[in-house]
Amino acid sequence: MSQQVRGVIARSKGAPVTIETVVIPDPGPGEAVVKVEACGVCHTDLHYREGGINDDFPFLLGHEAAGVVEAVGEGVTNVAPGDFVILNWRAVCGTCRSCLRGRPWYCFSTFNATQKMTLEDGTVLSPALGIGAFADKTLVAAGQCTKVDQAAPASTAGLLGCGVMAGIGAAINTGGVGRGDSVAVFGCGGVGDAAIAGARLAGAHTIVAVDVDDRKLEWAKEFGATHTVNAAQHDAVEFVKSVTNGNGADVCIEAVGNPAVYRQAFESRDLAGTVVLVGVPRPDMTLELPFIEVFGRGGALKSSWYGDCLPSRDFPMLIDLYRQGRLPLDKFVSETIGLDGVEEAFHKMERGEVLRSVVVL
Repeated sequence: MSQQVRGVIARSKGAPVTIETVVIPDPGPGEAVVKVEACGVCHTDLHYREGGINDDFPFLLGHEAAGVVEAVGEGVTNVAPGDFVILNWRAVCGTCRSCLRGRPWYCFSTFNATQKMTLEDGTVLSPALGIGAFADKTLVAAGQCTKVDQAAPASTAGLLGCGVMAGIGAAINTGGVGRGDSVAVFGCGGVGDAAIAGARLAGAHTIVAVDVDDRKLEWAKEFGATHTVNAAQHDAVEFVKSVTNGNGADVCIEAVGNPAVYRQAFESRDLAGTVVLVGVPRPDMTLELPFIEVFGRGGALKSSWYGDCLPSRDFPMLIDLYRQGRLPLDKFVSETIGLDGVEEAFHKMERGEVLRSVVVL
């Protein structure tokens, strides 16, 4: 029997979100219903509200979440009712050409629930990133549920479902940061600070945080930045070179999604260095680089989608690191709010006042 729950809905481009009744069907084959305990307010949700992803309104927002499996459909074996899970938006298929080549983190055919959640009048909802977790409960593909140790509170664990995983993965999985490397991170919001934390975990000896907000640069120090520079007041490229013996950083991570910032990251890398783009650009943005520099400096220009993570591998590992006191996930949580606080949380995000607001249900 279907259930009725509360959910945060974006009905049209730019309009304030509303809390409405959402109808959740019983899970079908390969699906699960999850009782959401917490969900971070990610910039991607704001992109949905602003029409920056697509125009499939109305959206059921929220995707960076953790909760408890309530029910599963036929054929589900990876999770069971009562399991504490982090939701992910890339449930790998196991059968596409990438999965078959042993690269499931690049899966080209990820799963979402087949059935649709709706409003009371039957209007079909588009769940953000196939999840829709600004709700008391949500319906997902069972593969979107990753069971983890319940030692981490949901308000903290859920952040691995998107932003924190994206940043850590950009440093470790995509950037390949290793012991003794130098790293520069451009943009010190939640994703950028997670990249700093990831670089620290990997053993980087010099970690430069670059931003235009001194408050964010102070936050970056808490996650492991050894040097900071305000790019609105100083030449960020020259600063990065000055603290890396004039060479530039081994790995430069762009966590803004802005062509001008990417150019700074590109110019700040050492010979044979790596630039990683994890910030999400708008569809209308273009990038121009001196082609001879692309060739002459060697190295690699990479994009990191979801931190090139494999949730079944990475989520439990990162929760273990949190339990060991080696990953300060709690520091990402700026405030906890209710469902009715999502709209204001978007404004706080735009003003740069928070790393993460987290909805707790």
